[in-house]
Amino acid sequence: MAAGDGDVKLGTLGSGSDSSSDGSSENPSGAGAEGGGWAAAALALLTGGGEMLLNVALVALVLLGAYRLWVCWGRRGLGAGAGAGEESPAASLPRMKKRDFSLEQLRQYDGSRTPRILLAVNGKVFDVTKGSKFYGPAGPYGIFAGRDASRGLATFCLDKDALRDEYDDLSDLNAVQMESVREWEMQFKEKYDYVGRLLKPGEEPSEYTDEEDTKDHNKQD
Repeated sequence: MAAGDGDVKLGTLGSGSDSSSDGSSENPSGAGAEGGGWAAAALALLTGGGEMLLNVALVALVLLGAYRLWVCWGRRGLGAGAGAGEESPAASLPRMKKRDFSLEQLRQYDGSRTPRILLAVNGKVFDVTKGSKFYGPAGPYGIFAGRDASRGLATFCLDKDALRDEYDDLSDLNAVQMESVREWEMQFKEKYDYVGRLLKPGEEPSEYTDEEDTKDHNKQD
């Protein structure tokens, strides 16, 4: 709420005209004008700057939310190097060949049915098995395993409200949220293997050659 939204009532200073017995006014003659001028200036500042203060506050909240998510995910969840000395499921799995996935196919890779864990961000599917400590069934971000994580990343939401059982085109997200999704997509590309696209309803999967598959993996290496 803007600071100037509320009504501000200004009292009239020195409104009484009674004088003391020695002929002087109860309030000095200049006090009313000085007090009224100060109050009017304060009101103008509050009403004129209220909208700007509101905008600054909203931007600050968005930046704070993005920073907290980065601290929580960017340095921990995406930090595949944590516990590097420990044996991980990814170490015993061959690299997945490039292919496309429907939502139903993606859900098979939630870490509970097979050791491999996949998730999607902005229409791209990533193999996050080496981050199973975070994305596995017992991990803090396991809710996104085998699912499209785009909405959760955009809205800083870690519960089921961020998931959709049907294909999510993200058309209701605003420009700031979509930019956040694209930034997360780039970070996942840097940390994990890109294995294919998330298919829209009715969309046919692409057929990738071994040469294309090898080329993509070499780019990531």
